[in-house]
Amino acid sequence: MSTTVADATTLARQAAEAVREFNHLTFPNSPQQPGLTCPGEAYDAVAALKTLAQRLPQAIEQIGTALDVLSALGHLGSADGNDPARHVAATQEFLSTAMESAGGLSQCLELAHSAVSPLTYNGPDNGPDEEPCGEGMCQCHCIGDLHPCGCDCPHPDDCDCQLCNARDLY
Repeated sequence: MSTTVADATTLARQAAEAVREFNHLTFPNSPQQPGLTCPGEAYDAVAALKTLAQRLPQAIEQIGTALDVLSALGHLGSADGNDPARHVAATQEFLSTAMESAGGLSQCLELAHSAVSPLTYNGPDNGPDEEPCGEGMCQCHCIGDLHPCGCDCPHPDDCDCQLCNARDLY
């Protein structure tokens, strides 16, 4: 499927909306309830934002390139009656600054990602009081699906997947 300009604009809007939703989800409910519950979540969130920041310079540059091409083809006008090339030049200057800023943001997030990596969570466990077989999730050995029995190894007697029951593999 080819991406059109309308699709590219939609994707940029969706990225902005995703960041807005992230901001709402991570807003602390109270001083005692942070929006992220453990350092692992912060580590993953910083990594994702770092990746976003690393991709911004290319996206910004491609906007400038599109304007240059449209200008060279003579396909631009100006609502204020001025030379469109003047507006393109000003836009390019600001886009260049934005690219540099995104690069700096990316570097800072890389450092933050490294800084948060050694942190561990030592607070209360707010999960279920007890899980049947220990920790994590068990893996159904027949299809690799995770099952909430509470262990991280396959136990034929704990499997409740339809495939295993239908085949009577156990």
